[in-house]
Amino acid sequence: MEKIDTLDKNILEIISNNARIPFKDVAARCGVSRAAIHQRVQRLIEIGVIVGSGYHVNPASLGYNTCTYVGITLEKGSMYKSVVAEFARIPEIVECHFTTGPYTMLIKLYARDNAHLMELLNDKLQEIDGVVSTETLISLSQNIKKELPIGDIQHEQKPEMEEDWQKIKD
Repeated sequence: MEKIDTLDKNILEIISNNARIPFKDVAARCGVSRAAIHQRVQRLIEIGVIVGSGYHVNPASLGYNTCTYVGITLEKGSMYKSVVAEFARIPEIVECHFTTGPYTMLIKLYARDNAHLMELLNDKLQEIDGVVSTETLISLSQNIKKELPIGDIQHEQKPEMEEDWQKIKD
């Protein structure tokens, strides 16, 4: 992994709090030129530190009022890739994770209401080859949604990872 310096961390902290902030404002806050900010952001994209940008749409404003997490148990873990391909065809699924614990996978989806959720579960998810069972958790309220704080993260490290972490930290 390439080295991330203090300026990179400052840039990340600023733009992760407001992705629409103009580079000239980031430059002013960091005490460097707008061109320097542009170059740093491009580099952070190229090395995979910044993995996306854009606007977040409120699903409820589009009529999707039910946020749901679904634990998926597969017949065999090796079916993961084919099941993910099927999940990718369902527009209401916004996240999919291969997990440890009681489920093989955990997905996040949005439904218009409970009837729509039941349709998604019974007619789509549970009909996919390899899906053995689902467990549904409905989110009643989202209270926190944020990016990791760049400067405030505390790290517990294994001794053999200390040298690699020091390179990243500096």
